[in-house]
Amino acid sequence: MKSFVDIDNARVDEQRREMELIMERGHCPFCPENLALYHKKPNLKDGKYWTVSENQWPYENVKLQLLAIYKTHAESITELDPAAGEELLRFFSEIVEEYKIPGGGLAMRFGDTDYSAGTVAHIHAQFIWPNIDKPDFKPVRFKIGKDVEKRKK
Repeated sequence: MKSFVDIDNARVDEQRREMELIMERGHCPFCPENLALYHKKPNLKDGKYWTVSENQWPYENVKLQLLAIYKTHAESITELDPAAGEELLRFFSEIVEEYKIPGGGLAMRFGDTDYSAGTVAHIHAQFIWPNIDKPDFKPVRFKIGKDVEKRKK
């Protein structure tokens, strides 16, 4: 049975426990019919193509980290409706204006999780506003690609 999650890419224990449950159930946690079972953050934006909410397990040293989840199960950018890109940029632009965000980063994971380092194969994008004013701030690192040791499993 295909797994929609890659536990090797999990960063925190709570996330790993949730992923073990998802693996047992054998479904995609980001598909609309399953999202509320696992994702406990409220939606900030909801459109035809994307749902945007806070990331449940944000990176260290962020002021705000958002997760945009494509509303149809897709694993490759080749499966996206071109209009979805317009909606996603509009949502992220609105958030920049609403929160008065001076800068940050966007990243999208897609495809084989050995390459993307995603925890979920379902296509999703990240919006990251780093907290550079934090006294012990260290740059936020967005990982792409799985470590060699973990790929050998």
